[in-house]
Amino acid sequence: MPKLACVAGEPSGDLLAAPVLSALNQIPDMAGLEVYGIGGPRMQAQGMHSDWPMETLSVRGYVEAIKQLPAILKLRKELIANLLGEGRPDVYLGIDAPDFNLGVELQLRKAGIPTLHLVSPSIWAWRAGRIKKISQAVERMLCIFPFETEIYDRAGVASTYVGHPLASDIPLEPNTPAARIKLTHTLNLSEGALEGIAVAVLPGSRGSEIEHIAPIFFQTMELLADRLQGQTLNFLIPIATPRLREPLEQLLEKTRKQYPDIRIHLIDGMADEVLEASDVVLIASGTATLQAALWKKPMVISYKVPWLTAQIMKRQGYMPYVGLPNILCGEFVVPELLQDDATPEKLAAAVLNWLDHPSKVAELKARFAKMHETLRRPTGLLVAQAVAQTIANGRKNRVSA
Repeated sequence: MPKLACVAGEPSGDLLAAPVLSALNQIPDMAGLEVYGIGGPRMQAQGMHSDWPMETLSVRGYVEAIKQLPAILKLRKELIANLLGEGRPDVYLGIDAPDFNLGVELQLRKAGIPTLHLVSPSIWAWRAGRIKKISQAVERMLCIFPFETEIYDRAGVASTYVGHPLASDIPLEPNTPAARIKLTHTLNLSEGALEGIAVAVLPGSRGSEIEHIAPIFFQTMELLADRLQGQTLNFLIPIATPRLREPLEQLLEKTRKQYPDIRIHLIDGMADEVLEASDVVLIASGTATLQAALWKKPMVISYKVPWLTAQIMKRQGYMPYVGLPNILCGEFVVPELLQDDATPEKLAAAVLNWLDHPSKVAELKARFAKMHETLRRPTGLLVAQAVAQTIANGRKNRVSA
């Protein structure tokens, strides 16, 4: 029975890996495949057994990681010991989470276990020196952006462009009215309640993001409600994980004390529906910005981390932008308001600027449509084929030996 060990460190990795496991279930040679390691609910729904909680790894930033470091190191030690022992897999697939996965992959590859890595670390944006460790740890890099394979070719690392799974999952043409109807029913609202202006607000999927970013986003919503008085205005907030509901509800309660009539809807999951239903998006930097771009939505990207984390990241970065839509387009097609610029006044003004300039929105949508076509590949199948081929090669090598 073939064995696949894989590790996803956060919800975005869980989202990326689930189609891979689904595709593996359709490959005849992979019948009975045992999948284990660390994953979220989507991966588990495809038959994976997660032996450790994914939340332990879901941290961003140096300061935040230091706080969680003892638990992360303990988990990694236990994982490596298991995979080098009775849980030895035919192949290891690391899904993103490079600070964790590269260390695991290095130890496994030294022990003769083939290693694949899905989602290249952002060596084209910062910490380019990691390419040396990648070459030692990863047998094949599975790239989700087309320009990345050239970088690995130059470094002598095998790589394959597999596209981005979100580009296949999200339709080329959004249906905003249908998404609003679906959300209206989900929220048990009266018919037509979501007509007018809908602003999607995505403050992040981590506790640290809710702590640092969400309060600013709620203040921004208050300002927008003031400046758009007389218009039907709804704010839609998808809650990434159940544990984030309580802090978001506390922020909502505080806002409603001052703005009792403000329409802010907290929705469990359904990020795609929220984005599809929106006119404009206020969003924390991360994978969700690409999601918003694939839904062809104008957005304002923001991020705020502790001062020390920001200084370290600033010194190691060498691109002028952090948002994936801007990186893929090679220019600032949407505004980024980070750190000290992440104020409610500036964020509200940037959101209003999109609403006031429909011609610019139309140009942006055309740009995002081209991006969508470039990223649209059968990603889950391509990654699954790479896993299956690696397992088959390993069997042949053992037979010939």
